[in-house]
Parts: sequence; structure tokens; C-alpha cells
Amino acid sequence: MRNRLSLFSTTLLLAILTAAVSGCQRIAAEKAKALPSDPAQSKSVTSAARGAAYKSATILAQLRDSAVKESSGIVASRSSPGVYWTHNDSGDGPFIYAFDARGEPRGVWRVTNAKARDWEDIAAGPGPETGRSYLYIGDIGNNSGSRTDVTVYRVPEPEVTSSDFSTKSQPGLTEPAEPIRLRYPRATPDAEALLVHPATGKLYIVTKETFGNPKVYMAAPPFNSSLSSSLVRIADLELPSLFGLITGGDISPDGRRVALCDYTQGYELILPENAVDFEVIWKQPLAPIELGKRKQGEAIAYRFDGMAVLATSEGFPTPLIQVVRNTSRREDQAQ
Repeated sequence: MRNRLSLFSTTLLLAILTAAVSGCQRIAAEKAKALPSDPAQSKSVTSAARGAAYKSATILAQLRDSAVKESSGIVASRSSPGVYWTHNDSGDGPFIYAFDARGEPRGVWRVTNAKARDWEDIAAGPGPETGRSYLYIGDIGNNSGSRTDVTVYRVPEPEVTSSDFSTKSQPGLTEPAEPIRLRYPRATPDAEALLVHPATGKLYIVTKETFGNPKVYMAAPPFNSSLSSSLVRIADLELPSLFGLITGGDISPDGRRVALCDYTQGYELILPENAVDFEVIWKQPLAPIELGKRKQGEAIAYRFDGMAVLATSEGFPTPLIQVVRNTSRREDQAQ
């Protein structure tokens, strides 16, 4: 009898959670449908009710590489200004895709010495070699709850040139990636947001919570590829919604801002002007950033100059959305 009751309780809990996630996705889809869009041209796609620090969102382009069907992460190249990197969600191989602001493909690279179990986000930052840009690819998804640890692949950013174009059928090869194995202090949560500080190289993972506040975990270099590094829980974020379904994140190139997104919109945290310790940023209020219509938004990143955020959406064709900072604001003029 006890076993039957336990089975019934488990089944009921799973049904409640499934309904909650389904309801959240339905709400996200309904909100997205309420926003007009025109894929053929760059056009305003948000209403007047938006975060005061940013202007209206515009669709810059549609990504033209048909191999990108589930853009789950995005980051601006640090070595090739105007170029961006993305990758697919689970189901693809260990490939990263380069494209420009017009949505034109700029090449495909297979990440050497890497496996794609559940890639969820990509970031850029420093690494072992001073002055060189590295990409960090977060194999951090845990929908099934079966993982005991996660992996972030660190690889020198490939050089993107017009004379060395590659495709998924004939991809370029990166230098060997270094697997950074990370272990949470307790159970391994699901997460889709990976951030790297541009100066310290610290890694941050923001969890995806069906109910409650997302949690922020941090791991600091140096990293040893043969040993697991411990993640430390450093903050909980208070979202305006009941659901904490954070799906992407990035730190601005100057290290003063954090952008996060969920399925429907973006958020930004700003480091106080006189703050020295970056960790103070997690205690700041989250200002909304309207990102326009996205079928299933899972990626957000700062532009190379830090003066705009960009976002993509899963599905094909994939829109490339840009939201430019309103530089007339006093806080921007003071920086």
C-alpha cells in the first residue's frame, strides 16, 4: 500500500510539473504572438512598454544557414568584430556556426575533443594564453535530472576569414578543446545560461527553475581538465515572474552589465558605478529588456561594443534580433 501511495504521489507531482511547464510555454507563445514582426526587413517589433534603458527591438536578419535550427546560444566574436557564434541545442554534433549581422554564414567548425550531449549556451572570455580569445561552450543541460556533473568546453576562438569558408558537410576543425568539468555542491540542476567574466575568467551558471528563483553558481580558474572543479552557489535572483526559466546569459565586454533572458523577454543587471567587486551585481534589480517576437528564445549576448544586446530563437528561419541601448540616459552618459 505504501508503495502504491508513493507511486501515486510521484505521478501526481510529475503531472503538476508537466502542466506548469506547458502552461509557461503557452503563455510565452501567446505573448510572442502579440508582437508583430516582418522577417523580410529590419523593423520595430516591440510595443512602447519596454525597458527605459533600451530602444525598440529590431530584426536585423534571418540566419541563412539551414543547419542552425535550434540556436541555443549566441556570443559576439572578440577576434572578428561583426561576427557572431551560435550552436544548436541537443541533437546536433559538436559544431559551432559563425555568421554576420546580415545573417550570412561565415563558416562552420567542428570542436575537436568535444562531445555535444546537451549544449545550452556559449560565451567568450580569457584563457590560458594571455591576449587570446577563447570560446566557452556550456554542455550544462540536465532536463532528465540524471547528470552528476556538467562540462564546459574551452577552445581558442577560430579565425574567421572570407577565404576560409566552411560548411557543416565540410567543417573546419578547431584546436583541441579543454573540457572543464564542474560539479554542483548537491544535486545537479538544469541550467541553460553560461557566462564568463571578461577579465577574471570566472564561470557563472544560472539555473533554470520551473518554480522559484534561479540560482547563480560560480567557479574560478585555474581549471584542471583532469579534475572536477567545484561550483559555489553565490546568489539567488528574484524575477518578476513565478517561473525562473532563465535560458541564456552574457556579461558585457566591459564587465559592468549582465544580460539574461527567458522564453519571452530579457533582463539586465548593472554594477553600481563605484563598485569594485563584480559579485555585487547579482544583488541589483533586474531591469526588463523587451526582445520582440521569438518562437522559443534561448540565447542573448552583448554586441562587441557593449552598446546593444542581440538575441536569437529556436526554429528555422532563425531571427537575429538587436536591441540598442538608449545612450541619452544619464547612467550611460556618466560611463
